[in-house]
Amino acid sequence: MSNMLTLALSKGRIFEETLPLLKAAGIEPIDDPETSRKLILDTNQPDVRLIIVRASDVPTYVEYGGADMGIAGKDVLLEHPKAELYEPVDLKIACCKLMTAGKIDEGQIKGRLKVATKFVESTRRFYASQGQQVDIIKLYGSMELAPLVGLADRIVDVVDTGNTLRANGLVPMEHIADISSRLVVNKASMKMKHARIQMFINRVRMAIEEQ
Repeated sequence: MSNMLTLALSKGRIFEETLPLLKAAGIEPIDDPETSRKLILDTNQPDVRLIIVRASDVPTYVEYGGADMGIAGKDVLLEHPKAELYEPVDLKIACCKLMTAGKIDEGQIKGRLKVATKFVESTRRFYASQGQQVDIIKLYGSMELAPLVGLADRIVDVVDTGNTLRANGLVPMEHIADISSRLVVNKASMKMKHARIQMFINRVRMAIEEQ
């Protein structure tokens, strides 16, 4: 298995938008992750496999050698600021923005600002850079609900079209970071399997330039 190249991916938008880039690199999954229950997917290359993990776990699998490479959103990578990873390619897919958001008519906020988010590290760094102390409430989903029921004054979340915010009476406010998906590589794998990984990187870069 030491000659096997393992790429960590998450289901959903990133996977779908990654497929054309993988194909350009000569890699096509044999199984459909949306219908298969398998977490390890074979590909048309006998020495390349895909593993399906939670988006937030991709950096962990790659850093600790569970995968040689992975594809993760910059929002996820910002939550792992000390991860020992190479980040050689911005894939320019699954693009969105990490932003603060709040109620349109929020009025005067009394006391310390309460912010609900699953992006705790990014939120802490952002408000610290503003010289502002806030109470951060960690949520794993349905962030938009927090200001509506009084749990928090603001949220920090990824924003694409902004339709979900508007549907819930919220508006985007401050821009924290531009988000897109990145290829990340395990440092030991980069040394041990350098030629193969570099070839993959080069093919993916060419595919991005041709889009």
